[in-house]
Amino acid sequence: MAKVYRVFVEKKKGNDIEAGQTLADLRENVGITALEDLRIINRYDAQGLSEEEFKTAVGTILSEPNLDNVYYELSIPEDWRYFATEYLPGQYDQRADSAAQCIQLLTAGERPDILSAKVIAVKGDITDEEFEKIKSYIINPVESRVASLDLPETLDIKSDVPADIVRINGFIEKNDDEIAEYHAAMGFAMSVADLCWVRDYFKNDENRDPSLTELKVIDTYWSDHCRHTTFATELDEIKINESKYSKAINDALEKYFEIRKEVYGDRKDKIVCLMDMACIGTKVLKKRGYVDNLDESEEINACSIQVPVVIDGKEEQWLVQFKNETHNHPTEIEPFGGAATCLGGAIRDPLSGRAYVYQAMRVTGSGDPTTPFEETLDAKLPQSKITTGAAAGYSSYGNQIGLATGQVTELYDDGYVAKRMEIGAVIGASPKDNVKRECPQDGDIIVLLGGRTGRDGCGGATGSSKAHNSSSIETCGAEVQKGNPPTERKIQRLFRKAEVAKMIKRCNDFGAGGVSVAIGELADGLKIDLDKVPKKYDGLDGTELAISESQERMAVVLDKADVEKFIQLSNEENLEATPVAVVTADNRLEMTWRGDKIVSLSRDFLNTNGVTQHAKAEIDAVDDTKDYTKQVPECLAELDNAQALKANLSRLEVCSQKGLVERFDSSIGAATVLMPYAGKYQLTPEEAMVAKIPLLEGETDTTTVMAYGFIPKLSRWSPFHSAAYAVSESLAKLAVVGCDPSKARLTFQEYFERLNDVPSRWGKPTAALLGALMAQVGYKCPSIGGKDSMSGSFNELDVPPTLVSFAVGMSEASKTVSSQFKRTGSAVKLLPLPVDESTGLPDFEKAMELMVRVYEGVRNGSILSASVVKEGGAAACICKMAFGNKYGFTFAQKLDKETLFAAKDASFVVELADEDAFDGITLGTVNDNGIFIIDGVVQTVDELIDAWTGKLEKVFATDSGKKANMPYDVPLYKERSIFVAKNKVAKPKVFIPAFPGTNCEIDTARAFEKAGAEASILVVNNLSSSAINETIDKMVKEIETSQIIMLPGGFSGGDEPEGSGKFIATTFRNPKVKEAVTKLLNCRDGLMLGICNGFQALIKLGLVPYGEIREIKDTDPTLTFNTIGRHISSMAYTRVSSVKSPWFSSVNAGDVFAVPISHGEGRFVANDDVMKKLIENGQVATQYVNLEGTPVSDMPFNPNGSVCAVEGITSPDGRVLGKMGHCERKGDDLYANVPFEKDMKIFESGVNYFK
Repeated sequence: MAKVYRVFVEKKKGNDIEAGQTLADLRENVGITALEDLRIINRYDAQGLSEEEFKTAVGTILSEPNLDNVYYELSIPEDWRYFATEYLPGQYDQRADSAAQCIQLLTAGERPDILSAKVIAVKGDITDEEFEKIKSYIINPVESRVASLDLPETLDIKSDVPADIVRINGFIEKNDDEIAEYHAAMGFAMSVADLCWVRDYFKNDENRDPSLTELKVIDTYWSDHCRHTTFATELDEIKINESKYSKAINDALEKYFEIRKEVYGDRKDKIVCLMDMACIGTKVLKKRGYVDNLDESEEINACSIQVPVVIDGKEEQWLVQFKNETHNHPTEIEPFGGAATCLGGAIRDPLSGRAYVYQAMRVTGSGDPTTPFEETLDAKLPQSKITTGAAAGYSSYGNQIGLATGQVTELYDDGYVAKRMEIGAVIGASPKDNVKRECPQDGDIIVLLGGRTGRDGCGGATGSSKAHNSSSIETCGAEVQKGNPPTERKIQRLFRKAEVAKMIKRCNDFGAGGVSVAIGELADGLKIDLDKVPKKYDGLDGTELAISESQERMAVVLDKADVEKFIQLSNEENLEATPVAVVTADNRLEMTWRGDKIVSLSRDFLNTNGVTQHAKAEIDAVDDTKDYTKQVPECLAELDNAQALKANLSRLEVCSQKGLVERFDSSIGAATVLMPYAGKYQLTPEEAMVAKIPLLEGETDTTTVMAYGFIPKLSRWSPFHSAAYAVSESLAKLAVVGCDPSKARLTFQEYFERLNDVPSRWGKPTAALLGALMAQVGYKCPSIGGKDSMSGSFNELDVPPTLVSFAVGMSEASKTVSSQFKRTGSAVKLLPLPVDESTGLPDFEKAMELMVRVYEGVRNGSILSASVVKEGGAAACICKMAFGNKYGFTFAQKLDKETLFAAKDASFVVELADEDAFDGITLGTVNDNGIFIIDGVVQTVDELIDAWTGKLEKVFATDSGKKANMPYDVPLYKERSIFVAKNKVAKPKVFIPAFPGTNCEIDTARAFEKAGAEASILVVNNLSSSAINETIDKMVKEIETSQIIMLPGGFSGGDEPEGSGKFIATTFRNPKVKEAVTKLLNCRDGLMLGICNGFQALIKLGLVPYGEIREIKDTDPTLTFNTIGRHISSMAYTRVSSVKSPWFSSVNAGDVFAVPISHGEGRFVANDDVMKKLIENGQVATQYVNLEGTPVSDMPFNPNGSVCAVEGITSPDGRVLGKMGHCERKGDDLYANVPFEKDMKIFESGVNYFK
């Protein structure tokens, strides 16, 4: 038996950011005030290594000498208490997985077994009860447990051989009562009536009892999540209770029936149901000729439209695909994993349609995250823990996969305590020619691509289809899927290749339902061999293999002649691809496991989706006196306007979420036109996200635009009106950035309480969908997709009736306008949305006319900036528009509270170039003295910003409160490099290795190619020890034939184990690679550049600041975690402090640039002696500066707390440069809402060095 080694690794004092944050959290939020200190010690157990290999791994991978303390025996003082925590068996542990992969790169042998755990040690006069409270707060039983402190004898997973799949003997003989008892015992998501239908099918058609797997597969296949059974329930009666607006609702219902007749004629098979209400708007608008760009096929991946894209002056046809996805239930019980896989699932839908997904929007619903810990409901996690954990999970996934998150918004309502709302909406695009949708034929092969199968996610589809109570949280841990973003990144890269995409006849992602649905939906006749499904570990039975929802998997249908080539190309992208099924001419779904046919079902029976359910809907009366669009919030009613202006900004519904938004990488892909926050202070939130179409070659001005609309409190007043206003708001937001709202396409997210058999509960989604239908038809803008989630209940609590509208349009980057005020002296007006007072709905025709006028005004310059009114009213719009550049505002006299503070949804606040260009309510003028004057009362812009940003500072911090060490001033170093390349090359070659987790290789290659270089990307393959050795040899050859080595950004190895750049550094320490690098630098005058993750690798190799690969000492400089303890994405202002390096030959010392940053470990750390030498030698290349160009110690201008505000350093001769800012993310009209020059010309300088 192989020996198990153990080591403990702890961050040194000053670097222990996580421990400090946890201590503060436990003291301030959990109330353990007697807690004095806290330590977090990472524990690693390893098997399959020699003692020498293990000790080498400890010193270079599991720890870093300048950041960590290492212990082989754990000794905790007696006045401390401690416990260890680890993931549950079967749950994905990225830290352990990355450590194992990284160590395999070190040894080039077989991959070792690694287990990780955390030891939490606490000091203070705390009681046993408080100690248990700490444990329960830190350990979420859905995913983790208390770990043993003993060293295990082995890390081998002992798995029993699973038993054969049982047949449910006597099932077809059960009567209805016995079926009901069996249903309750099994906890099926399908109804009792469905199960009776299943019994009758097996009795009458199959003449046998079913297997357990068959029942589980049917339950999954027919779940509300997979088959929308609630939305497909027939509504036998719709009653509308009397109120002022009952006629409007009744007219909408009559309109719906008229549309049904127009679309379906006299067909009797089309039932009245929520699904029909949701879809019929597109059908009727298509029939009337208003839907001319819809991409339709039998393959259902995402909303898809065909659009013209102008590339280098030539028009091409592309498909733009967009999708919204929810993971409400998983995120509620396991916030990190649930939110991460929400985004992963959203990405996979357009990705399965062969689209490259390049931008995401996140809209969430939460209870008050400032709620004290003591008020947490039984069997619930604290709201702050849910919302921060979810933010960490979603951002971690998006940041790792390399997806720009263009907008992040959290909506607060007490109803979301019942169950959190977690929506991910994404946009992808691909050349139309890449997508070949063909019908599968007899003999076609289905290949499973990507991740392996485990128990994570078993029952996810059925679990998310149920309402939940206090006890169910204890039983649903296996329902939570675990994400692996580096694997999904590989699939993205693979599918972006035209050769691969064109092989795929049909594709389905592994979301809800696993093999049974993902493969089961691809063709009518299928034979699936479950023994061929790759497993994460042994011990899985046939049922688990059939329904596991393990992530990052795709099922693709291929002609058998293409299978070998497809597998080869997949392997080149470091992906496993395995044939697992065959398409047959039979109309049956069959699965075999260990030679036993455990599933054999008629396709016709499966496609019935169970028994058609029946319900009645009763739409509650709408109280017109409580119209939320006209109400002044109660907390402001008794205040004067000046007091209300400030108080309004600190309302939970209005306050700043910048500390949340900055966690998400918003610039990766070099396509972002609008950063989430505008202005030189980056404090004006944008209304929509805008990004260029992603290209591998050429340039384009064509962009996609996405915006959302929804106000929870408006929906509580009237779901009918709310849905119409949600559509209006989403369209209005397109207009204010310069996108034509009349040509938009919509997709809806419906999220409602568990409806049960209560007509008044059914009335809520019925009313909402009728309101949305009126808006679609009125605006002539169809909703071409959507997602429903109908289980938003917990005990007696329900979510607010939720219909979120997402609007997508096409525009141009060069014509996009941001929301911050542009100049002083401008007149600002409120343009109210036209409303039909008899119905309470927008006057759709006039409202669209106004939206188009605003869009045109933005385009022609008569509107300088614009914002859309929502929570907080016009007053909040004005403040936010002013904050970005810290302008002031002088309000007009005698403005009433309703005009200022009511949520007049979808109305416009516009800054006008000419005051007379638009009629509206004059709100005032922009001033340049940074003060707000309202009714004679003066307040400074900084006072109002403090009120706006303070509310959520303890939940989503924007300031670490720590100042960076600034021992020396850094004078400008103006002496140019005297080093001249002796080996001149007309077109230098750049070697760019792409490691698992690297995500900036494409942006980087394009930047070099535009500068005149030849870029060569090598995907590092570590699927086996032989693949690693082959990769090493390829790397050496690439280096030998290149002039530049470029280490791009990303999250190599997921920035694990507990540190970034280790994958890269470990590989470059290989003796063969090290020798090739040394020769490039010392013998061939070569250059090296590392950005972000690449900089982290360079400094961990010693290439900066020493110019050579060497062993790292505890006194060497390094990069570590930001002082704020989280990822930061924004535009950083950086100064070129030295031009010694050839990388800066095109700029001057003292030049200031705005550069995108996106990192969690960007804090440069060095002792005073090292810092002094770097300054004297001109090796401090770039520094973070404020608006005056001065290096500073504090946030936000020193975003990570770097010593002397260092952003980049070089080797002694300047030929090796490492920097955090993403200079490769550049292009025309990018980040247009933030001032300053963006291009440092680094890539051009590097290329010119060889000319």
